[in-house]
Amino acid sequence: MGAFYQDREFDAGAIRVEVLAGTEFENCTFNGCAWADSDLRKARFTECLFQGCDLSNAKVDGASFRTVRFTDCKLLGIQFEACNPFLLTLAFERCRLNYASFRNLVLKGAAFISCQLHESDFSGADLSEATFSGADLAGAVFDGTRLEGADLRDVLNLVLDPERNRLKGARLSLDGLPGLLARHGVVVEG
Repeated sequence: MGAFYQDREFDAGAIRVEVLAGTEFENCTFNGCAWADSDLRKARFTECLFQGCDLSNAKVDGASFRTVRFTDCKLLGIQFEACNPFLLTLAFERCRLNYASFRNLVLKGAAFISCQLHESDFSGADLSEATFSGADLAGAVFDGTRLEGADLRDVLNLVLDPERNRLKGARLSLDGLPGLLARHGVVVEG
């Protein structure tokens, strides 16, 4: 295992990206860190906050994200399904998560507030009680996804098949209805 950091704040350049794999961070804040294409394999983040960071295409195999929040971050192409699923708890606000994959993860109560999630993959994920308020889901894939009790109000570009996803108790706005009926060729006008 790598180094251990607790109760620290890291600004851009404060820690070398070469030492991130296997490093453990607890109750740390990261501001403006440029970790695109970095190796975060087996790193552990517990009760951490990322603000304005770029982790695009980071390798996260076996990484732990336990109660981690991302605000105004760029997280393009991250394969979150490769993370350690134990105690995985994520929250995103105003983040760009295009091409990210959350396949088969249990993310009950996760938050994707005002995020851009173009072409992201949620196939087989458990997103019960998740919040997608203000999210742009253009091209996002929902197949066998559990969305029971999820908040899908005010989302943009939602297209999902209600026959292939579990939606009981999900909350949608009237603007979201066309995306539920698209598979059936129904055009909703208003």
